[in-house]
Amino acid sequence: MLLLIPGPVQTRPEVRAAAARDYAPWDNDFRVVYASIRERVLAIAGGVPGEHATLPLQGCGHFLVEATVRSFIPPGGKLLIAQNGSYADRAVRLATEAGRTVVALPGPDTRPVTGEEIATALAADPAISHVLIIHHETGSGIVNDPEAVGAAVRAAGRRLIMDSVSAFGALPFSLADHPECDAVLFTSGKCLEGLPGIGFCVARIDRLMAGAGQAGSWTFDLADVYQHALRSGWGSFRFTPPVQALAAFDVALDLYAAEGGQPARHARYAENVRTLHEGVTALGLTPYLERRHQGPVIVTVHQPSDPAFALQPFVDALKARGVLISNFHNTKVPTFRVGCIGAVTPEDIRGAVAAIGGALEDLGVRRREAA
Repeated sequence: MLLLIPGPVQTRPEVRAAAARDYAPWDNDFRVVYASIRERVLAIAGGVPGEHATLPLQGCGHFLVEATVRSFIPPGGKLLIAQNGSYADRAVRLATEAGRTVVALPGPDTRPVTGEEIATALAADPAISHVLIIHHETGSGIVNDPEAVGAAVRAAGRRLIMDSVSAFGALPFSLADHPECDAVLFTSGKCLEGLPGIGFCVARIDRLMAGAGQAGSWTFDLADVYQHALRSGWGSFRFTPPVQALAAFDVALDLYAAEGGQPARHARYAENVRTLHEGVTALGLTPYLERRHQGPVIVTVHQPSDPAFALQPFVDALKARGVLISNFHNTKVPTFRVGCIGAVTPEDIRGAVAAIGGALEDLGVRRREAA
C-alpha cells in the first residue's frame, strides 16, 4: 500500500525495523541516543548551542502548539495568529482555551499571509507580544513565508512562534537567521520521515526562562523540560517517552543526512508535487491552489462536479488500487488531498496518478471540473 497522506508518512523499512524491539528509555545506552537526537535536531533547525535548546514532548503537533503558547506567552497575554487555514483555526482554539488572548488575522486558505498584513496588524495593537504562523497549512498546501513574516515581526520589535509541524526538514529555515523567533516546532512523523509519537520545540533559552512558571500545566511546561535536562542530563526524560518512535527517529535522521539534508529532501518532495499537480490536471481535475502558492507537502484538488463522485467511495476505490489518501478535507469547499511527503518518489506519484484515473473510471466520474 502506498501511503499518501501528510503524516504519519510512509517510512523506510530501516525506520520501521528500529521500532521492532523493546528499549528501556532510562538505560544509559539509550540516553546517549536521545541526547544525540536533541543535538541533531538543533543543527537542522539552525539553532546555536548555548542560545537554543531542543525540548521534546510526547504527543502530536497540537500538544507542542499548546505547550509553546503556554510557555512563551503569559496568561492573558496577547498573540496574533495569521488565520488562513484549518490548522491556524486550531491554534486559535488551543491558545484561547489556554487562557491567552488571540487577535486573529483572517485570510483565505489559498494564499500566504503577507509581511504587510502582519505589520499593519501589529501597528494597530501594541499589546500583541507574539505572532504565531503555520509554516505550511496542511489543509490546503500553502506556505506562509517566514522570511516575509519574520522581517515584519522583527521590525515591530515583537516575537515569532513558528508551527512548522508539516514543513520542518523540507522547507528552509534557520533560527540563527531569525533572532525574532522564540520557537520553531515540529513532529517526528512528517518531513523527517520518522514514526509518529513525539514532538520537538527548538527554542531560545533566554526567552523560555523569562517565562518560567507561567505555563499553568506541568505536562506542557517547556521550561520544566529544559530544567529537567539541566538537572538530569540531556539524555533523560521527565516522563515515559514513546521510546520505539525515538529509536526509529534516530534511524530516520541517519537517512535524512545520507539523502543530503533539507535541500535534497525539498527537491524530492517538490518533484513529487510537480508530478502530481501535472498529473491530476491532465486527468481533468482542478488543483485547489494556484501553482505559485503550491507548497511541497500536499496537493489539494477540488472534488469533481459529477454526481457520481463521493469522497469515501473514491478513497475506497483508490485503496483497492493500492493507494491510500485522507478521507476528509479541511477546506471550506469540497476537496481531496494527496500527500507528497514520506519515503515516496516521483515514480510512486506517477503510479498514484494512474490509480486516481482508474478510481474515477471505476466510479463513473466523467465531469471532473470543480464542483
